[in-house]
Amino acid sequence: MAIYDAIGLGYRHLRRPDPRLAARIEAALGPGTVCNVGAGTGSYEPSDREVVAVEPSAVMRSQRPAGSAPVVDAVAEALPFADGAFDAALAVLTVHHWVDRAAGLGELARVSRRQVVFTFDPAAHLDFWLVRDYFPEIAQLPGSAPPSADDIAASLGGGRVDPFPVPADCVDGFLWAYWAWPAAYLDPGVRGAISALAQLEASVVARGAAALEADLASGRWLDRNGHLLAEPAVDGGFRLVVAGG
Repeated sequence: MAIYDAIGLGYRHLRRPDPRLAARIEAALGPGTVCNVGAGTGSYEPSDREVVAVEPSAVMRSQRPAGSAPVVDAVAEALPFADGAFDAALAVLTVHHWVDRAAGLGELARVSRRQVVFTFDPAAHLDFWLVRDYFPEIAQLPGSAPPSADDIAASLGGGRVDPFPVPADCVDGFLWAYWAWPAAYLDPGVRGAISALAQLEASVVARGAAALEADLASGRWLDRNGHLLAEPAVDGGFRLVVAGG
């Protein structure tokens, strides 16, 4: 069973595309056809060109809105397309969930001449107050140790790696999205749309959420992290890899 069959409920409403990231992805994709691998509910799929989505989770496929690109039930490691079938392949926050990452990246390069991968570097990603102080168990999840962005670029034959600082008002509810709004992580719905939190044992989540709530009430969180609130964006390790022609 695909992991998102278990944890993917609510993604359509809470994992909306952030317009700043969307603009970066659109520019990187360039013109032509697109294969969106690990497509989920369709965030970041361009609407002005031909797109084919690949998504193994039935739960995620069921949340794709009417009018979305056609979606194929398949996995990154075995894309059911001919060599060079697309101008570009897109993979947004999905590589860390692939069983065989090397095979999946090889498939991206096989079916497209240009590859755009939005991912995160583990070291910076896990140096987050939410992980460090409240949910350190996240660091032990299988998906918390993907290849670095530089390694992904090398696997794709070389390319550029651009940082994406997470804006304080980010609207795509991934792990770092609420770094300036800590009370958001007390909402079970918000936590359920963040794969790293959704995979933790309920007792672990309850303990971490209670500690965060107590620190917000006492002012301890503000004492530790208040300096961040003056920043318009922070580096959460997120990187946009652009490879190929």
